[in-house]
Amino acid sequence: MPASRPRLLPWPGANGQPCYLVTDGGANSRLSRLADEMEEVQLNTGSDLLTHARELLRTRHVSARELRFLSHRLAEALHDALRVAESRGMRIPTAAGREGPAADHSQ
Repeated sequence: MPASRPRLLPWPGANGQPCYLVTDGGANSRLSRLADEMEEVQLNTGSDLLTHARELLRTRHVSARELRFLSHRLAEALHDALRVAESRGMRIPTAAGREGPAADHSQ
């Protein structure tokens, strides 16, 4: 079985650069399953954080320190969600049966 296209992993490499996986095992490889689990954790964490943010912002007594902390966590969660979306988008089959973006929306 030929090696699959590189998969953007949900964690950064050394120095924060994107980290990719190329495997002959495809979605069934141990690292692919680990990446799937990590993406699920990241998305669930982002969802939980969003719920917390909405509740916190409904209160009138939120300090600047709390808002800064919340902003940092929300930015981290958004970064993770965008990385998951990019990774999954790269793996969507195109009309020709290859992995890649489903359509070019840059126009």
